[in-house]
Amino acid sequence: MVAKISIGSSLYGALAYNAQKVNADEGKLLATNKVFDGGDGQMDCTRLLRDFCNCMPENVRTRNTVIHVSLNPHPDDRLTDMEMANIAQIYMERLGYGNQPYVIVKHEDIDRHHVHIVSVNVDEKGKRIDRDFLFRRSERIRKELEREFNLHPAERKRNEIREAAHTVNIDKGDVKKQIASVLLSATTRYCFQSMGEYRALLSLYNIHVEETRGKVGRREYHGLVYSTTGDKGNKVGNPFKASLFGKSASYAAIEKRFSLSKKQIAEKKFTEPTKRAVLQTLGETYHRAKFVNLLKAKGIDTVLRLTDEGRIYGATFIDHRTGCVLNGSRMGKELSANALQEHFTLPYADEKPIPFTLHPEETVQKEFIIQDDNENPSFGLGILNPSSQAVNAEEEDSIRKMKRRKKRKGKGRTM
Repeated sequence: MVAKISIGSSLYGALAYNAQKVNADEGKLLATNKVFDGGDGQMDCTRLLRDFCNCMPENVRTRNTVIHVSLNPHPDDRLTDMEMANIAQIYMERLGYGNQPYVIVKHEDIDRHHVHIVSVNVDEKGKRIDRDFLFRRSERIRKELEREFNLHPAERKRNEIREAAHTVNIDKGDVKKQIASVLLSATTRYCFQSMGEYRALLSLYNIHVEETRGKVGRREYHGLVYSTTGDKGNKVGNPFKASLFGKSASYAAIEKRFSLSKKQIAEKKFTEPTKRAVLQTLGETYHRAKFVNLLKAKGIDTVLRLTDEGRIYGATFIDHRTGCVLNGSRMGKELSANALQEHFTLPYADEKPIPFTLHPEETVQKEFIIQDDNENPSFGLGILNPSSQAVNAEEEDSIRKMKRRKKRKGKGRTM
């Protein structure tokens, strides 16, 4: 379970955000404390705001009076509404907010159901609630609740590969909700530096994004439109404007994400582990399909853009281990589209290696020759040289005898 805490000053904004989820059937009001609950499952922001304000003096010195907490269980933790409410109430009690007014709202707009808690940092006497070491205490309480309720721990194991969103399936219905879930994951978990890399990431989940430009009166606009795609990448269903998914999916937010990602990738050197893995895999095979499968097993998805003739004109690698999306050319010329195309189109790329065998009729019988001390040391090695001719043993014996005779005659003349 992950616990996130935000401190702010807009109480109405925090309540309205959660009320919007509840009243749009994308959330549930699970429990309240010291504030009104009509029992109809709806949230009356005006009434709730009045009740919250009645629990603290009109004039308080504390500037940031609002605390907004989200508790996010692991996707594999299947909790009932009662269990979620119970966990949230225990969390607030141990954090020191048990006597404070608060509302607990379950969000169901994405597959990973979670709860939001809205409360205030000032008690009825205007005294500020103890916020010293707030985040440290929250971390301790979170771990205690994981053990007590047998929940999955929040810490991410090293090299753990887990996708945070599911591929959009138009047959399941509520396509807007499915796209919203993917966009939330993509814009928070991954780093990408261009619209092409963002588009490649979304293509893994059957989503296509395209830019729209226009002019309304004298004002120019630049936006994004999201569509679902079929198995072959063709657009299906109705497109959705980015404004339907909130500011985080807008063109301005995605553009800011580019510059932020660039900084994070440079500081944390995310490019290096991805590049090493891709180069190592390239060295293992010349088969394109096998290359893609080997990388996928390592936690890296490969998106290849192909012409109608099947030629690679673009390659993007999505490393789920680091949460980084990188075009091949960004990692070096050896991973550019042209380099990959050349690698996968070599003459022997689609052939199996031919084992080396030496047939019996091609073998050569070797004769080992004992060399004389006075002979040239390299003479006997000629038999191992394919260009040399075989030497008859009788001829060698005759040559040695002639050399001995010449030596004896030379000695006799000297005397």
